[in-house]
Amino acid sequence: MLRIIDVRTGEPVEAAPARRGLTRIQAHAAGCDPTALRVLLVADVLFRALEIGGTPVWALLTGERQQAELRAAAAALGIRPFEDSRDVSAGLGEAQVIHVMADSGPAPDGVRIAVAPVEDASVPIPDGADPAVVRLALLSRRRSEPVRLDADALAEARETLARWRRAVADWARRPSRAIPEEVRGELRTAWEDDLDVCAVLRVLGSVETSDLPEGARFETYAYADRLLGVELTRDVGSTP
Repeated sequence: MLRIIDVRTGEPVEAAPARRGLTRIQAHAAGCDPTALRVLLVADVLFRALEIGGTPVWALLTGERQQAELRAAAAALGIRPFEDSRDVSAGLGEAQVIHVMADSGPAPDGVRIAVAPVEDASVPIPDGADPAVVRLALLSRRRSEPVRLDADALAEARETLARWRRAVADWARRPSRAIPEEVRGELRTAWEDDLDVCAVLRVLGSVETSDLPEGARFETYAYADRLLGVELTRDVGSTP
């Protein structure tokens, strides 16, 4: 069961209601900058985690400025579309509401997830940067920690993503094998513990150099990418 630390109380709460009712994710973004994008990315990963667990989710975006620009930038990072909260007159009987917002954001009622800023957020993401690389760079730090999108961070994410995609494409040529239950459990335990994406990345790092059958490693990476959304299987079937 996915549990999230509510920053109001510092206590974990279940992100999915026990009766499998609807969970509403409300992302709050004041404008269009890298910090706002990080807020939407955290909300997107939360959506993916709940979806994998079979929980119906309703995603809304609250913001007053640069909505079109923010939505376009979010789409480029593979973030699913969010409905505009201004167009919604009433809830749909959701059993849980989770607000995802910047550390310095307003304080609405309900469970709150705080997202630390992107340092030097006034500096735009470099033109031509691979969206999947930017996404991985943002996911490589816990959401409670500030993150930088400087040349070093992007280079590290680019190298990791290229290496993993090459490995996944190679493993895909081998017979498929089931994900070992122990590994599947490690992945689920990681993201169900306060959406710890960094722990998910560490599991993938261990699997990369493990002695698991290559087909099982492929399936593990494909499964984890349902959460990460960085197109780890993009190069499958390409010419060696």
